[in-house]
Amino acid sequence: MDMNQYLSMFIDESNDHLQSLNESMMGLEANPEDLSIVQVIFRSAHTLKGMAATMGFEDLASLTHQMENVLDLVRNNKLRMQDFIFDTLFKSLDALESMVEDITGGGEGKADVSAIVASLQAIVRGEIPTAAGAAAASAAAPAAEAPVFLDEFQYSVLEQSLQEGHKVLYVDVAIRKDCQLKAVRAYMVFDLLERSGEVVKSFPSVQDIEQEKFDHSFSLYYITQKEASEIQAMILNLSEIDKVTAVALDQESLRQMGQDTVAATAEAPAPVKEAAPVSNASPASAAHAKEDAGKPAPARTGGAPSRTIRVDIERLDVLMNLFSELLIDRVRLEQLASEVQNTDLTETVEHMGRVSGDLQNIVMKLRMVPVDTVFNRFPRMVRDLAKSLDKKIDLVVTGAETELDRTVIDEIGDPLVHLLRNAVDHGVEGIQDRLAAGKSDTGTVNLRAFHSGNHVFIEIEDDGAGINPQKILQSAIKKGILSQEQASSYSDDEAIQLLFAPGFSTAEVISDVSGRGVGLDVVKSKITSLGGNVVVYSTQGKGTNFSVQLPLTLSIIAAMLVRLGTEKYAIPLSSIVETGIVKQTQIRSIHGNKMVEFRNSHIPLVSLSKIFSVPDYDESTEEETEIVVVRKGERLVALAVQDFIGQNEIVIKNLGKYLPEVQGISGATILGDGQVALIIDPNAFIK
Repeated sequence: MDMNQYLSMFIDESNDHLQSLNESMMGLEANPEDLSIVQVIFRSAHTLKGMAATMGFEDLASLTHQMENVLDLVRNNKLRMQDFIFDTLFKSLDALESMVEDITGGGEGKADVSAIVASLQAIVRGEIPTAAGAAAASAAAPAAEAPVFLDEFQYSVLEQSLQEGHKVLYVDVAIRKDCQLKAVRAYMVFDLLERSGEVVKSFPSVQDIEQEKFDHSFSLYYITQKEASEIQAMILNLSEIDKVTAVALDQESLRQMGQDTVAATAEAPAPVKEAAPVSNASPASAAHAKEDAGKPAPARTGGAPSRTIRVDIERLDVLMNLFSELLIDRVRLEQLASEVQNTDLTETVEHMGRVSGDLQNIVMKLRMVPVDTVFNRFPRMVRDLAKSLDKKIDLVVTGAETELDRTVIDEIGDPLVHLLRNAVDHGVEGIQDRLAAGKSDTGTVNLRAFHSGNHVFIEIEDDGAGINPQKILQSAIKKGILSQEQASSYSDDEAIQLLFAPGFSTAEVISDVSGRGVGLDVVKSKITSLGGNVVVYSTQGKGTNFSVQLPLTLSIIAAMLVRLGTEKYAIPLSSIVETGIVKQTQIRSIHGNKMVEFRNSHIPLVSLSKIFSVPDYDESTEEETEIVVVRKGERLVALAVQDFIGQNEIVIKNLGKYLPEVQGISGATILGDGQVALIIDPNAFIK
């Protein structure tokens, strides 16, 4: 029987099961005595084993079988879950994910998992790993000539840096054998490199190098504008440096090294302590595979036919574009029918309006996917990361049911990974520092998603030490990004936004986990390319909030059409709280800002005619002014307009490169009479 026809189904089902296993394991770690969770894990593992065996992937089936043996003892109360058992099972899941990724890429899903299998078999035999054995293993790890493994996001940072014209170097440094303070020499090398670029990843880890847990050499990936020969000469000028090799990488060589890393991770997923957070952060395929996350999963038992199908995203794009054109023609027909006053024509157009309205709802829902398809891999990542950094972190996820367009969902995974890793590594303090500051020893990272108008906001907020604006300005001056005079004119908020400057970093110690340098500018460029924006809010001693604004990217929205002089504008209906009229005597000036009373409070009044320089309208000359009250989260603002035209469904057209970016404008639409109206982005007026 030809199994190829079932391969895509196997990959999708396997990714669903692996995600379920990860989530259930996280739940079991929080409640080790809950045997009902063990039953769920056992059933998923058993189903995955059966599928793998049927498809002929023996290594995958064999490893899952060994996991089953451990879980069987737990569910029958013959074995109690302990930390080392959780760690081994999580490593098993990482290896399974690597195998499925290999199968997705056209491989055979083979990997050397003998070390993990041996650990699982030892658990079944009742053997507990000793401290001496663990110490020996950790001592042996740095001595091995291991390559510098890159996770998915680190690889994407290097790849994008090459595309933007930076140079990516692979640097290998050997310190003289007779050097007495090798950790100090290593620090001098890192300090020298940080002045001319960014270290993305090193082996051994920075923590191991600081504690002298390395031989006399270390390797790293480095982004800079300098030539490899120049970097090599700079490092050799330091004392007690024996040998330096700096190799410039291009797209092809970087891709090859990335493939070698994936293969090596699949072959040996266990030895390095920090491999856990790296490997579990990588399977972006988990997000891609759950395309039908919002739909009922196909039955896995019995012979019931599947009620879901998978459709190429490009076909949905074509369908949406065709319907957008249909909607413009429908609005035009409605206008013509009202002018002609023909009863039959009016009834036909009204019926077509009802049918196209139903069609519109279906087309839009086809493209919408809950952000949960991205969020669901983060609890496991934060758990592993916190463990490797010896921190206690509580990740609180809210709004996972918030829906976003499929194309945006596919792109936001990597930026969110980096922002979360930043929050865990740099945002939340260590346990001792938190206790000294009078805080709980457990840090909290909030991951929130919510709708606001025609946008979705995703916020990553930590309760850590916050960001020091003066430290940022000092670092910017040191790196030549700002002069002393420029820095003196910067406000605290402007200083914090410098975190997104290319090549910027405030880190005193380079970290393999994250850094506020390369990465944050890549995050911003990725979000901006999606038509979104990212802003930082921080309070020293209380924490930091990264707010990511993303467009729903729906082609069709309901809007209120308004007039300003001879110009027409559209305001998304989902942002509007209500409309009203205010008299000039009701407008107050508070600290130079115009305010109006609204439901027992005062809210800002924004003049659209002044912002958009409308030549033939000025509301200050009117006795009464129409206002539209719009909302972003809990904040409100009133927009002053001349007239209300009415509500309408509009097709969003991107302004593209025809016009420069105009604050407060998110796009344009073609009205029924052929005129063009600009679409207002209310979020731009609320800070």
